Amino acid sequence: MLSPRYVVFTTVESTLLHPASGSWSAALEGLEALNRQGIPVVLSSRGTRAQLEPFRRKILHGHPFLTESGAGLFIPDGYFSLRLEGAIRVGRHFSLAFARPHAEAAAAVAEIAAAARASVVALSQLSVREIARNTGESPREADLSRQREFSELFFFAGEAEKAARRFSETARRKSWETVPGDPFWELRSRVMRNGQPAAGYLMDLYRRSLRVKLRSVGIGSQAEDAHLLSAMDTAVVLPRRAGEWASALISRLPRAVRGEQAGPAGWSQAVSRMLQAPQFPRR
Repeated sequence: MLSPRYVVFTTVESTLLHPASGSWSAALEGLEALNRQGIPVVLSSRGTRAQLEPFRRKILHGHPFLTESGAGLFIPDGYFSLRLEGAIRVGRHFSLAFARPHAEAAAAVAEIAAAARASVVALSQLSVREIARNTGESPREADLSRQREFSELFFFAGEAEKAARRFSETARRKSWETVPGDPFWELRSRVMRNGQPAAGYLMDLYRRSLRVKLRSVGIGSQAEDAHLLSAMDTAVVLPRRAGEWASALISRLPRAVRGEQAGPAGWSQAVSRMLQAPQFPRR
C-alpha cells in the first residue's frame, strides 16, 4: 500500500449508487483517481455483508468495509500486519463486531415491543416473498437483506407514530438504539472497541500500520449517514438532489463541506476537489 494523505469513507447507497437506476458508472472516475494515488476507500453500507459483496466484486474493492451502519467491520486477510484483537475469520476477511449479535437484536425487538405496547413485525419473521412485497426488492435482494449479523429490522403495524415513540423510549432505557426508516426501522446496540466506534478503530489501525499522518474524509448525503460523518476529520455532505441537502444531517454537521452535485457524479466531483486542494478543510 502507498502512503496516502487520506482515507475516504463513503456510504454506498447515498453516494455511489444512482437513486433511480442504481448505476455507479458516474463514480468510476473518482474511484480510479483514488486508486491511482493509493488512497483507501472504505465502503459503509446500511445493508448486510451479503448485500454489499456483489457490489464490491463489481468495483474490484479490496479495502476494509462496514456493514449494517457500522455494526460490522470486515478487513481483508493480510491487509494490516497487525494483530486484530478479538477478530473472527469470515471467509477471506477478519470480522470485528461493533454491535451485539443479530439473535440478541431480534429477541430485543420482541421484548421491547411487548414492554412498549407496540405492534411490530420483525424482518426475520417475514418470508422472502413478503419482504420483496414490502420493499419493492427482487426476491434475490430480499434474501440477501435477511442475512443480518448485527442488527434487526422491523416495521410498525397500527398506530405507527405513537407506537414508534413508545418503542424508541423503551429501547433507549434498555441500552438499544433505533434508526427510523421506510418501511423498516433498525434496532441495534453499539459496542465500542478501545473506546471507539468502527470508523475510529479502523483509522487507528491505518495510522499504526502506515505510520504516516492520515486524515479521514467521510462522504454522505442522508440523515442516516450522521453516525459515520460525525467520526471523520472532514465531512462532505452531498445534496440529495440539486440544491437540497438533508436538514437533519446539516444541523448535526454545520461545518461540513457541501458538495455541489448529488449521487455518484457529485461523489466523483467531491473526490476531485479533495485531491486538488493543498489542504482540504476540516469539519
